[in-house]
Amino acid sequence: MPPLTTRSLTRRAAAALAGAALVATGLAAVPVTAAAAPAAVTAAGSTVRVNQLGYLPDGPKRATVVSSATAPLAWQLRNAAGAAVASGTTTVRGADAASGDATHLADFSAYTGTGSGFTLVVDGQTSYPFDISAALYDGLRADSMQFFYQQRSGIAIDAALAGSAYARPAGHLGVAPNKGDTSVPCQAGVCDYSLDVRGGWYDAGDQGKYVVNGGIATWQLVNSFERAHRAGGDAGVGDSTLKVPERGNGTPDVLDEARWELDFLMRMQVPAGKPMAGMAFHKIHDAQWTGLPTRPELDSQQRELHKPSTAATLNLAASAAQCARVYAPYDAAFAARCLDAARRAWTAAKANPNVLAPATDSTGGGAYEDNQVTDEFYWAAAELYATTGETQYRDAVTSSALHAGPVDAFWWGGTATLGRITLATVPGVGLPADDLARIRTQLTTAADGYLATMAGQGYAVPIASDGYVWGSNSSVANNAMIIAVAYELTGQQRYRAGALEALDYLLGRNALNQSYVTGYGEHASENEHHRFWAHQNDASLPHPPAGSFAGGPNSGLQDPIATAQLAGCAPAKCYIDDIGSYSTNEVAINWNAPLAWLAAFAAERKDTTQPVTPKVQAAPAAVTVAEGSSATVAVRLSSAPAQNVTVAVARTSGDTDLAVTAGASLVFTPANWATAQQVTVSAAQDADTANGTAVFSAGGTGAEAAAFTATEADDDTAPPASSCNVVYKVDNAWGNGFTATATVKNTGTTQIAGWTLKWTYPGNQTITNAWNATVTQTGAAVTAKDAGWNGTLAPGGTASFGFQGTYSGSNTLPTQFTVNGAACS
Repeated sequence: MPPLTTRSLTRRAAAALAGAALVATGLAAVPVTAAAAPAAVTAAGSTVRVNQLGYLPDGPKRATVVSSATAPLAWQLRNAAGAAVASGTTTVRGADAASGDATHLADFSAYTGTGSGFTLVVDGQTSYPFDISAALYDGLRADSMQFFYQQRSGIAIDAALAGSAYARPAGHLGVAPNKGDTSVPCQAGVCDYSLDVRGGWYDAGDQGKYVVNGGIATWQLVNSFERAHRAGGDAGVGDSTLKVPERGNGTPDVLDEARWELDFLMRMQVPAGKPMAGMAFHKIHDAQWTGLPTRPELDSQQRELHKPSTAATLNLAASAAQCARVYAPYDAAFAARCLDAARRAWTAAKANPNVLAPATDSTGGGAYEDNQVTDEFYWAAAELYATTGETQYRDAVTSSALHAGPVDAFWWGGTATLGRITLATVPGVGLPADDLARIRTQLTTAADGYLATMAGQGYAVPIASDGYVWGSNSSVANNAMIIAVAYELTGQQRYRAGALEALDYLLGRNALNQSYVTGYGEHASENEHHRFWAHQNDASLPHPPAGSFAGGPNSGLQDPIATAQLAGCAPAKCYIDDIGSYSTNEVAINWNAPLAWLAAFAAERKDTTQPVTPKVQAAPAAVTVAEGSSATVAVRLSSAPAQNVTVAVARTSGDTDLAVTAGASLVFTPANWATAQQVTVSAAQDADTANGTAVFSAGGTGAEAAAFTATEADDDTAPPASSCNVVYKVDNAWGNGFTATATVKNTGTTQIAGWTLKWTYPGNQTITNAWNATVTQTGAAVTAKDAGWNGTLAPGGTASFGFQGTYSGSNTLPTQFTVNGAACS
């Protein structure tokens, strides 16, 4: 048996002190008797395969037993003192195609006791020890996310945060011997300038940075927060939950971590005024493959930018659009920057739809080739639509051939299902109710397929027996994410159980009796392929940190170590914990990201003594209503209420021409909470020429309210041509307050003698005081009149005034202004 880790010693010492036998709960009476000392687990491992971390008290608890016996076998669950606390018999499962093993299933899910140091004994064989605890996944949630901090480029890794073994100077900042990432030239013939592309995460075991891998990994981290927020479990991934430099800043730590990569992704965008402006460079890495081992700050090679690609550009568009949606409550300016980058990337990709990354570009780094980008177009359109509600992105979603197709497995080169997940789960997406229902059904159907695959195997893995390819463990984790999404959409426990059983496989219930996560399990990977966590090559360097996730079995045997040592292996056994086996044992950000997502899902727990308050969901979040006509908004609840809930829908601010004319009172029952009901908003016919906006609230006792915005599309005579320009700028924001400056410019050819500026806030901002203008506010509508001395504006002249206000939620900027009744640009 390999040397015990510190974590293992701590857990087993605690187990030895536990002493008293635990009594089974929810089982038929089981004699609690002393037992003979368990048989030692050999280095090759027991035939009893368990999740070596453990099991949740309210989750599935299953193990696989390797045995050719044709009759059921007796099993005992023993506590740390060796006393049996539950018993039963196995179910014969037979041959497992991927491993070649004859298998039985031992199911001890009915046991709900807790503790450390449990073992499962079957046919004289004893499993590795494991825990049963509601807090089981708390450590893995933190460590799997902490992985990304330690993969950061361009920042010193702090011993106080990462531990002394992992502390290191910043890499690739241009400090000798680094050439640095602060001024990186393109490969010959790609561009004639250099770019500052510092920061971001090193992609995998090498020190390259790849936009297509960064995009999906960032999306998964941010989506883990989005999902937790919807479920009411965001405290577990909130501020000060990770050891990152930004902790304590009021922003959830997982978003702080993802921002490190988002800043890098936006730096990879081709600047304005350059050829292919708005596109994203595909990757940046050393001119030749970085030697192993090499610490980042000691890398002396020239770094190079590689040709922009449509796939990279759409990864930027998708992840930046998601950023604009999720970061807005924490940093409105950063969210706005993300949205601007996303829009420019989308426009550039539409103009350059077939700039494909070639397979031949593999010197010094992975090619990450992709000859099909319809999936990236769909994903980016879905994210932009979910964030903006704009027609151009909706049309790109609904016109895609992928929109009606079945849900497929996702990975960095196939991202359509990321868009489907967003459309199905983000509140307020404005697709028709039947369209949303179809997408949700597609996702649950895919989840059912994975559950069926698991049910037909000896080790319950959500990939087929021929699916053990490079990074197979990430396929397991990604597919388990889809199963977990089905649980969010339906609340059906079989989906939660399926996602948790996928974690069982990754943590030891597999053909090799091997946990693929460093630091988690008695027999865990510790020599993953990496340039500076390279203890196997250099004893002065550390093993990978706890929470690092190995790629997993790969029947392709695509490296010399695997070829030499794994010839003839069954697909599920084609893995070796050796630093040289990059095809089975590398780490990667897009592998750790779904592991972190799953760990956060598994770690989430709520106060079950308190009823869950459902949230009202309104879709679309913004609707346009033609003057004299109406439009509909679909309203539903996010989960079943304990009793009937009456949702009242009413205008809370804005243009009084907009009103609810049907569906002002909706009743949702515990049975029909998921069925969308229609609200009709109408715009009165009048003579004014303004496109008014109003905010509506939908809420009631027993449900968390939602808001949506309606904008009137005026059909009266258009106002005069614009002869003014208005710049609205937030100068400072804190908590629920802000200061801002508005600047009015006369862009016409004649003098303005006295000006009155008007706008309508899209949110609930309230101005409390102003200077250099007289400002009044009615609801969301604001009127600012010159102060006299600044009322005359010559052609080209400007006047500025400032004000202070309060808000809650998102401090979204107004976009439409009028001066003296005329619309401004």
